Amino acid sequence: MTHHTLIASFESGRMPPAGFHHHEHVCVAWSYLRRYPLLEALERFRTGLRGFAAAQGKPDLYHETITTAYVLLINERMDAGPADADWDAFARLNADLLTWRPSVLDRYYRTETLASDRARRVFVMPDRLAPYEHM
Repeated sequence: MTHHTLIASFESGRMPPAGFHHHEHVCVAWSYLRRYPLLEALERFRTGLRGFAAAQGKPDLYHETITTAYVLLINERMDAGPADADWDAFARLNADLLTWRPSVLDRYYRTETLASDRARRVFVMPDRLAPYEHM
């Protein structure tokens, strides 16, 4: 499936032929970040994902913290990697972002935090990282 087909399916709320699993979520977010500035890409992805979940009859699956955290991580990795990396190169260099379980977010969040209704509703800052030491 091409990126164009995947994004068209996502934006129209249709299930892509191969399904819409974690790998596809990351690919769409990466595609948006290639096309738009961070905040616009984040808003488009959030809105699109809510619409896609609703179109599939599963609006309760949307999770604000997981969605935002992944977009921010993808953006950071894109900035740190080769500027001309295509999807295949990005995926190869960032395999940890493509693994759903265990999740890269386990490094940043406690399980109970991500399981909370609050984290589902609003973006919650990571709670596993040690606080910065004062200089």
